[in-house]
Amino acid sequence: MTHLTHAHITTWVIAIILLFVALALHNSGKTKGFKIVHMINRVFYILIILTGGALMGSAFGFYWLKMVLGFIVIAAMEMILVRTKKGKSTGVMWALFVIVFLIIGYYGFFILPKGV
Repeated sequence: MTHLTHAHITTWVIAIILLFVALALHNSGKTKGFKIVHMINRVFYILIILTGGALMGSAFGFYWLKMVLGFIVIAAMEMILVRTKKGKSTGVMWALFVIVFLIIGYYGFFILPKGV
């Protein structure tokens, strides 16, 4: 179980790093690099969902809430990149990303029994 937990945490940490790398590439005008990193980040979204689903097992209650909120975080990350690419405002998506990420981090590390 701990290996799966580590794999899950590693995938979302890498996805967040890739989010910032993609944004840096976009801001420096490297559209091809942005596109490649964006596609790699989408692979990590899938890995996050797979490892999170495997951790879920037959869990109930807050685990399901955390899963739904996790999907919202992934959607917010994707919308940040897509809206940045299109030159649209990303403020609301950033707020959603940060707030929901902090909530699921709190649940995952301090509330739920599989946390710390």
